[in-house]
Amino acid sequence: MPDLPTVFVLSGPNLNLLGTREPEIYGHDTLNDIHARLEAQAEGLGLRLECRQTNHEGVLIDWLHEAYVAGAKAVLLNAGGYTHTSIAIHDAIKSIKVPVIEVHLSDPTTRETFRHISYVGMAAAAHFAGHGADSYTLALDAAARL
Repeated sequence: MPDLPTVFVLSGPNLNLLGTREPEIYGHDTLNDIHARLEAQAEGLGLRLECRQTNHEGVLIDWLHEAYVAGAKAVLLNAGGYTHTSIAIHDAIKSIKVPVIEVHLSDPTTRETFRHISYVGMAAAAHFAGHGADSYTLALDAAARL
């Protein structure tokens, strides 16, 4: 049986606190809950997932590079606060030949003004935000169609 195409699901700072961190904004699902839902969905789509979370910018960049070297089909990226600050992550997305899909639980454009700029979004192939945990499932469906 051939290897399944891999989709990296990369999560940035503070996403390890989902479920308890501002549930009125981010919901009650933990990151593990979201990953479990995605794993079940990926099985039905014929995909393999590589789910990871870090609070460190350079680690996210290393993982984006790794996705490229590994020949990943796509990357779902919720860069957390780095979305609005990291030119380095923007540049990493532009330097790999793997489609990156930006994911957010909330809709940053309806929140504080500093969240309206997305350096990730400027380089991403697609964007899903404001649908809670369903932002991830919508993004995975899109990745499967690539």
